[in-house]
Amino acid sequence: MESLLNGGNNFRINNSHRATSPVVKQSDNKLLRQGIWIYFLLLIFEGALRKWFFPSLAVPLLVIRDPIALWLIYKAWQRGLLPSTPYLGGMVLIGIIGTYMAVLLGHGNIPVAIFGARILLIQIPFLFVVGSLFSRKDVIRMGKITLLISIPMAALIALQFYSPQSAWVNRGLGGDMEGAGFGGALGFFRPPATFSFTNGTTLFFSFAACFILYFWLQPAGSNRFLLIAATTALLIAVPLSISRGLFFQVGVSLVFALIAISRKPKYIGRMLLAGVGGIVLLISVSQMGFFQTATEAFTARFETATDYQQGGVSGVLIDRFLGGLVSALFESTEQPFFGYGLGMGTNVGSMLLAGKRTFMVAEEEWARTVGELGPFLGLAVIFLRLGLIAKIAWACYQKLVKGDLLPWMLLSFGILLVSQGGWAQPTSLGFCVLTGGLLIASLRNSD
Repeated sequence: MESLLNGGNNFRINNSHRATSPVVKQSDNKLLRQGIWIYFLLLIFEGALRKWFFPSLAVPLLVIRDPIALWLIYKAWQRGLLPSTPYLGGMVLIGIIGTYMAVLLGHGNIPVAIFGARILLIQIPFLFVVGSLFSRKDVIRMGKITLLISIPMAALIALQFYSPQSAWVNRGLGGDMEGAGFGGALGFFRPPATFSFTNGTTLFFSFAACFILYFWLQPAGSNRFLLIAATTALLIAVPLSISRGLFFQVGVSLVFALIAISRKPKYIGRMLLAGVGGIVLLISVSQMGFFQTATEAFTARFETATDYQQGGVSGVLIDRFLGGLVSALFESTEQPFFGYGLGMGTNVGSMLLAGKRTFMVAEEEWARTVGELGPFLGLAVIFLRLGLIAKIAWACYQKLVKGDLLPWMLLSFGILLVSQGGWAQPTSLGFCVLTGGLLIASLRNSD
């Protein structure tokens, strides 16, 4: 997987860029890495800007990360840092073709087509930019910052959970006084934290969970007090979020941790220590009234959704992690050959085309992709996503065999997100491309 960045057969980097001094290169790379950090911070706090601080700019702030990603792509291309890979080339080619087809044969709305095309032409190339520019140390540093952010983030969702929807902390996009919370249980709403929608809470703490488990297994260089505090924040966030997706994702990361332990028995002691510490923390917070109330709401949400919507735990698993994947394959023959047009399946597309937020194509990601691009191009995107994550997953496993847990634990979150995470919703798209880039960066043998 080193070939992802260092000139292998499938991920060759063009090194014909203009020669510059090592000092200049190092300075330029530092500036570009700072751009990635700005992208990360905007991903976390973009919703806060749109809801609380600049509500009148809620619409333009929706794409605030795109100019940064575009600038980084240009600078990386200029310096020959974009890998020559069929995954990147294929996505860009499909994005160009899909844009023309959306305007000529699809919905015919140019702004909608451009909004949809930016996913394949800006955000996906940005994934490879992160992998090219970030080092392993940068990945670990971002993990530590994530742990630090998780503590006030847990406090925020607790405040949102117990506050009325009319409260300032629950204000919706553009200052909407109806609130940003989404349907929960027992009269409580799912809190969105600093994000524009509640899925941001699930994605952020799922992202934090894989780093928390990694630092428990590899504590060297980590702050023990910070790790304990972040673990407590995660335990509190699961019921407060009223999110089954977060619950199952933490479970997936735990399974990956157990697989890592089975490969290296020396980690058993560390995992037992983490398990005992987690149980002690869970018992401690469970004595608090606010946690008990949140647990009751979470349990009620879980039982109601399981019994009446998905028909059992197996149904929840299928809906959470495989929903839309199989149906996209069977329903592809019913779609126009070039689809309904890029962008039509996004919220922005539905607002511009129908005047309201609705699923004009499909709610599930794979079905949306096929619906927008048609069976040929849509399935090509799906297979490119699967091929990329399969290549990354195999490289992560090889690292695990050698005793390197960082890529493996990141994979516990990225494997589902990169393969079938939602690209229509900006927050989900942001976590997808950032995590994919971090996975590639974590596989590098040197910094």
